[in-house]
Amino acid sequence: MIGSTLPLLFLDVDGPLIPFGAARQQLPNGYPPYRTGREPQGAGANPLVSRINPAHGPRLLALPCDLVWATTWMSDANECISPWIGLPELPVVVWPEPSNDDERGGLHWKTRTLLDWAAGRSFAWVDDEITDADRAWVEAHHGRALLHRIDPQRGLMDKDFAALDEWLRLRAGHLNG
Repeated sequence: MIGSTLPLLFLDVDGPLIPFGAARQQLPNGYPPYRTGREPQGAGANPLVSRINPAHGPRLLALPCDLVWATTWMSDANECISPWIGLPELPVVVWPEPSNDDERGGLHWKTRTLLDWAAGRSFAWVDDEITDADRAWVEAHHGRALLHRIDPQRGLMDKDFAALDEWLRLRAGHLNG
């Protein structure tokens, strides 16, 4: 990632990768765990990890970007989730203490930190809590970003991967051509 000119993809876990919030009867079979033969093991294994579709790993790796965990899971994402879906160890955004200033302004508490972390690079941010206030602030202070809100009841779906792929390829093409 050092010296890379690819856009970043900041990836949240709860909501985008681990769907939640819908009543079990609202979804076919509730939230069925994925069975792969290599289920998370050990006393610290989080049972929610098995809700993550293991096919998401190869799909994320196929996107023209540098993946970065942007989640409260922090380094646990590399320990629990990366092996489950076949991702390498990824950089992790370290969050500062929350600020009430952002909440009063309607910004998500991650927004300013992600812009600082991007340090001017183009980025996509995948999260279930992105609002219009975040989009407006990022547009005014950065511009080269896609803030893609995921339905937390469904998680990442084909349409989300298609939108990300299109935006990232366009952005990567601008950098390479």
